[in-house]
Amino acid sequence: MQPSDLQRIFDYSYWANARLFAAIEPLSAEQFAAPVAGSYGSIRNTLVHVLSAEWGWLDRCGGPSRGDALKPENFPTLDALRQTWAEVEEHVRAFLVGLSDADVSRTVRFAFGGGPTHEMRVRDLLEHAALHAVHHRGQVALLLREQGVAPGNFDFLIYLAESERHP
Repeated sequence: MQPSDLQRIFDYSYWANARLFAAIEPLSAEQFAAPVAGSYGSIRNTLVHVLSAEWGWLDRCGGPSRGDALKPENFPTLDALRQTWAEVEEHVRAFLVGLSDADVSRTVRFAFGGGPTHEMRVRDLLEHAALHAVHHRGQVALLLREQGVAPGNFDFLIYLAESERHP
């Protein structure tokens, strides 16, 4: 995977986020943070988890420091979340533009909490971050449907067709 491949997958991810956020806009702040089925407890919490993880992986790979994991209570509304996500998107895009082929092959050492240390390449960690977002966008789409909101289609093929970013 080359830097341009990572740029493409994050372009798609941010396009899909924008579509998902548009579907979330009609929700009240209470609906956004309301307890629901799912591993993170609400639409807001799930999105904060994705954002925190994306920034955390960027940080581990040499991008701007995130600090402690982001906390859902610091994002009472979709607008608050969008503002921070826009900042992280800028960080990611700037980081990706500066990567060389050698940079993406660099090994990063990390641990989950106090667990064992792992070593993986920058490209694998960043690809994971983008794919992690796909997984959780699907969860949020289901949670929206349960609230009667149709999130629309944010499949990669739709992105390609709309953006004409295919060969």
